Amino acid sequence: MNNDQPLLKPITLPGGLELKNRVWMAPMTRSRADNPANKPFEIHEKYYSQRASAGLIITEGSQVSKEGVGYINTPGIYSDVQVEGWKGVTKAVHEKGGKIFIQIWHVGRISHPDFHNGELPLAPSAINPNEKSYTPEGFKETVTPKEMTRAEIKQTVEDFKNAGKNAMEAGFDGIEIHSSNGYLLHQFFNATSNVRRDEYGGSIENRAKILFEIIDALKEVMPEQKIGLRLNPSLNGVFGMEADEETIPTFEYIVKKLNDYDLAYLHLSEPFTDVSEIPFLVSHIAKHFRPLYKGTLVINAGFDQEKGNKVIEAGDADAVAYGTLYISNPDLVERFEQGAELASPDKDTFYTPGEKGYTDYPSLEESKVS
Repeated sequence: MNNDQPLLKPITLPGGLELKNRVWMAPMTRSRADNPANKPFEIHEKYYSQRASAGLIITEGSQVSKEGVGYINTPGIYSDVQVEGWKGVTKAVHEKGGKIFIQIWHVGRISHPDFHNGELPLAPSAINPNEKSYTPEGFKETVTPKEMTRAEIKQTVEDFKNAGKNAMEAGFDGIEIHSSNGYLLHQFFNATSNVRRDEYGGSIENRAKILFEIIDALKEVMPEQKIGLRLNPSLNGVFGMEADEETIPTFEYIVKKLNDYDLAYLHLSEPFTDVSEIPFLVSHIAKHFRPLYKGTLVINAGFDQEKGNKVIEAGDADAVAYGTLYISNPDLVERFEQGAELASPDKDTFYTPGEKGYTDYPSLEESKVS
């Protein structure tokens, strides 16, 4: 048993939240809220509490409003019923000694009129991402979205604020703003998806404006030390996003400006695709952005145990968020401690309702018993 691993050392977040290790559970859509209210229920309590040994659990993206949805059976955080459902989840995780943040989410144009009574999805500009949305009738092609009015932008800021307030009521230790992976806020950042001519478009500062309005609004209902956020600077060619020469300077501006706040953490993703041949993108995100950000930095995408230990040891990140490994290894921390074999996930059950492929992956202890 090797407990000298950097991944297994405790870390304290701004505001004093003590985490027992640096093996975090990354947010992952699992589409199990298959009920009319899109509320979490007992199956979610079991799933997340099984993984409570993680230093920090970050839940699946949860929409801040009905307008924010773009996939079937994703839970929300905008209604009283949903808040009650999440209370059961936070209670179950806390009873096992875990810590849990909720990722709050608006998909923007990565949606479909089927989710909105025939109305168009909202986006910074009326540009079709030419992607697919997973609707109740299966995958459908995205459409050209409606360009948001200023009033709709202000309402969206309020929706994020309300989601933060609800998250505190539900007992979460904090929230993560999903400003990544080609969803609404990311759509504002990139000049290829935002061609607005008002104060939310044009310059880098204008395109980033909505994010800082959301952070400032959230600070009215919760301590800023309970706010984290996620960025994917080199995302290109997936989720409808196309990078350009201004993409990395935009994210550099955002990351530097985040130093004006005392946030819980900044969560970055390494590139989802090979960008080494694209001169204006960055292949090594943690290494590039670490010098720019003075707070807690967590990195995600493509890490195993060895790479996770190395990135922390090198000083390029303070923690590592694991996604797929946590699907099939609820006791990932214990497996890292013991150098145990890792179980492989069943991709066919990533998004299917029910316990199969969700709560039925055994821990090491359970495997020994069976």
